[in-house]
Amino acid sequence: MTAEPQPIEGNLTRASIFLVLTVHDGDASLTTLRALLADVPALVRAVGFRSFAADLSCVVGLGSDLWDRLFPGLPRPKGLHPFKEINGVHQAPSTPGDVLFHIRAESPGYCFELASLLMGRLSEVSDIADETHGFKYFDNRDLLGFVDGTENPNGRDRTAAAIIADQEPDFTGGSYVIVQKYLHDVAKWNAIPTERQEGIIGRFKLSDVEMPDAQKPSFAHNVLTTITENGVEVDILRDNMPFGSVKNGDNGTYFIGYACDVTRTERMLDRMFIGEPPGNYDRLLDVSTPVTGSLFFVPSADFLADLPQPAGAAETAEPQATEPPTTEPPAPEGQADGSLGLGSLKRDH
Repeated sequence: MTAEPQPIEGNLTRASIFLVLTVHDGDASLTTLRALLADVPALVRAVGFRSFAADLSCVVGLGSDLWDRLFPGLPRPKGLHPFKEINGVHQAPSTPGDVLFHIRAESPGYCFELASLLMGRLSEVSDIADETHGFKYFDNRDLLGFVDGTENPNGRDRTAAAIIADQEPDFTGGSYVIVQKYLHDVAKWNAIPTERQEGIIGRFKLSDVEMPDAQKPSFAHNVLTTITENGVEVDILRDNMPFGSVKNGDNGTYFIGYACDVTRTERMLDRMFIGEPPGNYDRLLDVSTPVTGSLFFVPSADFLADLPQPAGAAETAEPQATEPPTTEPPAPEGQADGSLGLGSLKRDH
């Protein structure tokens, strides 16, 4: 049985907001969150209807700990767990995250309006662990000057890379997503000669053409992030965005990678940080430092529209008040009973 995915495969847009939340303890917080999750499509329609050219969309991801709180006793996606910290030549930290909202649009105003509406509903029951506003930089380049996302899959390959099919029959239409916020030392990068930069990335900077394999160093970024299974290259779907602040100099790339199998992304990260072989790490990490790291499961749109109840959480009706025994004498025979029978009515819940 297939399920409709969330808009994971949406087009790259000019603006985005990445919101990572932690949800407070307590049933009231979970009840508020459940109601909001079911309403996300309606909120997207309400904001996006003002201009279809805005191409507004929102993908929702749920973290491992939150999954257990929302759905205790129910099956869980097999690849869902807290992000695994990586300690290699450089470190990839694991940071808290219960909910991810990946908001995209052609105009930042639409992203901001939707994010404001979401947090208007959740501000009392959650905290924002990270808020990052991404923007398209020239011709899809990152702040290091290279085009980002050139090797993203297209068409059916895009779906096969990102959307769960028969790998997990109970969670078809879903996906796994890992997010990391990388801060760049732009001054240090700009001091590196262009030819050396090209070897670190594995592409020519101006043309964005991939370097010949024989010319690439073994530590090139696109060498270490290329994964093969049974001799076939396997993909993930990236929607990375630059972000930056002139005031504090926090400039970088927000990495977001969707995959039908989270081990694909995890293997890429291991190869980057630990190296392949160990020690032959991604030299991009000498100037690009991750400060966050979280893993989420992205349920299908159908799943979010009809969230399952926790195991054993059958709905029960409110107990009815017991009528005290009447002391009134019975009505004389033939007299109509004027009662409206209100005591027999039961509220629907």
